[in-house]
Amino acid sequence: MKSFFTFLSLCMMIFGFSQSKSKTANSENGKIQEIETIILENKSDPKALEILRKADRLYYSNSPRSLDSYSYKAYEKVSLDIDQDSISNFKEAFNKNIHLFNKKKRDSLSDISARQIFARSKLFLWERAQEFKYSKRFGEKINILDNRISGLKQPINELITLQSNRNKIPHQITQENRSLYHFFLSDTIVMDGRKTFVINFREVSYRKPVKKRKFTGTVYIDTETFGIKKIESLSREKDESRVSSTWIYYNSKWFLAEERVKMEMSRMVMEEDAEQENDQAKRPQKKIRKSFGTYAYLYAEYFDFQSPVEENKSDFKGYTFNLKNADGKTLDQYRTRPLSDREMRTYKTIDSLGRIYRIDSKAKFATGLINGQIRIKSLDFDVGELVNYNLYEGLRVGIKTKVNENFDAYVSPDYYIAYGFKDDSWKYGLGIDFKTTLEKNSFFRIEYTDDVFASGEFHRRLWNFKMRMMNYGNNINNDKYYHYKGVSLSYLNDVSNGLTLAFAARRNFEEAQFDYNFRNEGAGFHNFNTLFTLKYSPNSTNIMTPQGKSIVEQRNPELYFNFEKSFSAFGGDFNYTRFDALFIHNFKTLIGTTGFRLYGGMVFGDAPIWKNFTMNGMASNSRDLNFNLTSFLGFATLEGGKYYNDRFIAYYFTHQLPWYFKSFGQNVSSVDLVLRGTLGAMKRPQNHQFDYQQLDKLYQEVGLEWNNFLSSYFNLGLFYRVGYYTTGNFKENFALQFKLKLLQF
Repeated sequence: MKSFFTFLSLCMMIFGFSQSKSKTANSENGKIQEIETIILENKSDPKALEILRKADRLYYSNSPRSLDSYSYKAYEKVSLDIDQDSISNFKEAFNKNIHLFNKKKRDSLSDISARQIFARSKLFLWERAQEFKYSKRFGEKINILDNRISGLKQPINELITLQSNRNKIPHQITQENRSLYHFFLSDTIVMDGRKTFVINFREVSYRKPVKKRKFTGTVYIDTETFGIKKIESLSREKDESRVSSTWIYYNSKWFLAEERVKMEMSRMVMEEDAEQENDQAKRPQKKIRKSFGTYAYLYAEYFDFQSPVEENKSDFKGYTFNLKNADGKTLDQYRTRPLSDREMRTYKTIDSLGRIYRIDSKAKFATGLINGQIRIKSLDFDVGELVNYNLYEGLRVGIKTKVNENFDAYVSPDYYIAYGFKDDSWKYGLGIDFKTTLEKNSFFRIEYTDDVFASGEFHRRLWNFKMRMMNYGNNINNDKYYHYKGVSLSYLNDVSNGLTLAFAARRNFEEAQFDYNFRNEGAGFHNFNTLFTLKYSPNSTNIMTPQGKSIVEQRNPELYFNFEKSFSAFGGDFNYTRFDALFIHNFKTLIGTTGFRLYGGMVFGDAPIWKNFTMNGMASNSRDLNFNLTSFLGFATLEGGKYYNDRFIAYYFTHQLPWYFKSFGQNVSSVDLVLRGTLGAMKRPQNHQFDYQQLDKLYQEVGLEWNNFLSSYFNLGLFYRVGYYTTGNFKENFALQFKLKLLQF
């Protein structure tokens, strides 16, 4: 459910309505944002813990995913409003203060308009109807049957795919969060004709004052199957926040049937004149301050359960998400109850404001950043090309623009131009895409490029924006670049939801921009090569939008594979074969979450140094302290641009401990243990005449990463080199590393 309210906060920012206070319901997400400390001593009822262990262990066998097939529908409604019991009082206070509002010179949503809206309607309303289909043979298909968001004329496809926690085990049940609560078995009752355990819980840091609740939530567990029947979670203070999820027993499995959330977002204060006695009329008028809470509400109902269902391959064709309709005209077919008059007025009020405040364009701008783009009418600007830095170019600034579907649905030209301040040179590229269909990613591309690139880079074809952004710091201390100029023809096709294939043929002139001689033949050569790329991500979910494929959720495992072949045809000077592969996965255990990246590559035949592997070092030997930004495949303590191999293997392991703590602020911190290592070799080092070294012994570094460092949105990593390459100089072995938390693992 966290994603729903992240979106709601985004909408509030788009409107200009700021929050003065924000609290998070205790069960709203697994990040435990109200935990103040961790008490390791377990004081829970042993009987309650044993029941929860069984519920956790049997969760999958009790869930619909253990069936061969099923289908059901859902109707969801998300809104932002004042407390329902305060509407009449709010209207009265608003009417008494209307003369004060009229004296304002500037009417803005954050100042006056929000109060005016609440006087007659909600501030925000979002409805959605979905159909969920599942088959063990064909996977999951989610059809968005209809959707309507107040204030938006056009759907924001990246947002309407947001999902609740319908397929995720509640975090109160999981073993890693067991120490965050105290659980007490209080009763056994009958619910819907089935005997049910009643387990109350509260946070371990919770100390009950007089006016606060004794417990902050209740879990209801079926006594026969140990399936979860219901979870209720309350805020510490009464009437602030509430989360409730209910399951029903159907076909011997527990299906989520209903979700209700009430979460306090902010408070508004209005003043009104106090009534005075006649003998006090000459005294200054007293003011009465009235406070009204604004709340986010979620209501979701799941219905029309069927299992088993007829499994037609055509029903699961394409990407995971399929948008059937998005104008709200068919929502009446799926509403489980009619809209209230206040809700009906919301669409009329907010839609009119949406036109005035251009909410559509603001929302598209905000969501475009998710994919690294800034959209202005028919042009998309690549955020990743605006500012970069490496040791060869220094500060690099540029602009990359692509003509989007607003100009033409099938043809999309693009160009970029960039300038490096240190090498004092311009770079540019021109390209054009020709789509073969609008149902999936499938297009031909022709491009001409005149640019520079780091020597020995691992292929990043088909990496998404987040992965590329994580790798921006990879060449901060690498000055071994080569210049390339030429033309390429490529084709990309999404064979299925989880499999993408790409093929490219290129003819370039390539030349080292450093003191280099290859086989005593110089530093510049013609290269004609082909590149085959495969990406396999079977568990990721995607949706096709007018802008192209959008990744809804990137899930592991993932495999990236590149096979490059150079030919002496068409004037090419080389005849080598190069491949590399990257495998990413993570998994949870009782002792935390472990993630790893395994990657490597090999070159057969003679290839210039820039077609070998640079080993991804990011450290600088000229600085007193190694400080760098995170890299998806880099080493914090390894000197950049110094080591090259024609074959190597590497690993990156990280383990997040199930231990949460707070320094200050609202963010909860945790600690990751990190281990990185690599080993390689160079078969014919005599081919390369320049100053470099082989990395032919195992290189390792260990690290400790503090997530949400000092309650910020950054992670701070401390790394130290261990093993064969350790030196007696501490500054060479030690490195600090910063990472934006949103990049995750």
